[in-house]
Amino acid sequence: MATWLTPVMWTGVILFMDGVVFRLRGRSWIMSRRRELPLLVLASVGVWLIFEAYNLYLRNWRYEGLPASSLARDLGYFWSFATIMPGVFEASDLCLAVLERRRAAVRIPNSMGRVGPPWAWSIAGIAMITIPLALPPETAALLFGAVWIGFFLLLDPLNEMLGLSALRQRWRLGDRRLVHSLLLGGMICGLLWETWNHQAAAASGAYWIYIFPEALRPLGLRFGQMPVMGLLGFPPFALELFGFYQFIRQILGGDRVYSPGHS
Repeated sequence: MATWLTPVMWTGVILFMDGVVFRLRGRSWIMSRRRELPLLVLASVGVWLIFEAYNLYLRNWRYEGLPASSLARDLGYFWSFATIMPGVFEASDLCLAVLERRRAAVRIPNSMGRVGPPWAWSIAGIAMITIPLALPPETAALLFGAVWIGFFLLLDPLNEMLGLSALRQRWRLGDRRLVHSLLLGGMICGLLWETWNHQAAAASGAYWIYIFPEALRPLGLRFGQMPVMGLLGFPPFALELFGFYQFIRQILGGDRVYSPGHS
């Protein structure tokens, strides 16, 4: 059980959150968009492999306690990676459902929703995802946080240009519920990931450890295996996943995208 703790726990919590969301909103990922679930799963695996590719150079984490069998390892990788995007979207949907029920989200006047020109976002995004790869590994490891923000800055203006649901557009129009729910959902998922990862490590199961750069070790207060500063990466990671999924769905010819806040 310790070896498979992360994917088992995430599968369970995804099913649980989907049931609660359906109860609260009358629609949910699993109950309302079952035909789209295979795409969501494959997109989750594919997007996470992008970050794994970055990690080959930046070396910010590594896996320990993996099964000896290559087939079992690959199954574990696929199952674990397949729960990432569904987990974040379910958590965000749950947060949004609670906000809607409590009527806690208030529309903000358009004049307060300035987001800056899309070209500036795109240039910043390109810089954030390319500069770390152009630096020596020791220096690049300090900039991994830029990757967790850069893809969102690159993809969201592109989605807006393609006529897809874009967080920039929602923010500019004064509707910030989706942004808030994604940020909160990302943080909730981060806390759950690190909690279960710590439990798996304590039980000598399969887990990951973080390679904290020497320059940042004085700030190395930890939550489980994760440096506390690293938890700040989970909220923007949720924004990135939203941008990735909108873009992938459009490339594959989808006419509508189910996402947190979709009606």
